Amino acid sequence: MTLKLIKKHYPDAHCELNHSNSFELLIATILSAQCTDERVNKVTLALFKKFPTPHHIAEASLTDLEKWIRPTGFYKNKAKNIKACCQLLVQNFNSKVPPNIDSLITLPGVGRKTANVVLGVAFNIPNGVVVDTHVSRLSQRLGFSKNKTPEKIELDLQKLFEKKEWIMLSHYLIFHGRRHCKARNPDCENCFLKQKCPRNHLKL
Repeated sequence: MTLKLIKKHYPDAHCELNHSNSFELLIATILSAQCTDERVNKVTLALFKKFPTPHHIAEASLTDLEKWIRPTGFYKNKAKNIKACCQLLVQNFNSKVPPNIDSLITLPGVGRKTANVVLGVAFNIPNGVVVDTHVSRLSQRLGFSKNKTPEKIELDLQKLFEKKEWIMLSHYLIFHGRRHCKARNPDCENCFLKQKCPRNHLKL
């Protein structure tokens, strides 16, 4: 019932990282670590004009990459990872993003969360549930999980929801987390879930 209400309230829920292909989504997701989607979108707008393919980034200097992605934070490590990631895409995958988890997690800067984003959004493959800070917070507040690590929360969500829901589930929760159920000062009073939320000591 809770998910039905969320789906009804956010019919336009989607990945808010701007991209036009799987490569752009992969790089944008790597850059989104410890950074807002809004800031990443501003950076990638210029970045992908300058470096439109894995080959372009693979051939770029780290100094140049750092300059372009600096606003996303942790730019030195991110530049190192995306350059190495693109080098492997060129060398091992014919400059194409592989549509499977085993290959994706061999790429520098790509963990399970990033891989799940790419598989779900770019390839429509429900490999797992993306658990970011919003999904983690809402999963606990809404009573979906009592665990605190992304890995355990993901397992709980996979057990609780059908596989067909896995891709969109994170988008719905992220939309709600950004608009109502914020980390600080959640707008419980005006929340459409307030009669269902365990936070208000009511049953799901």
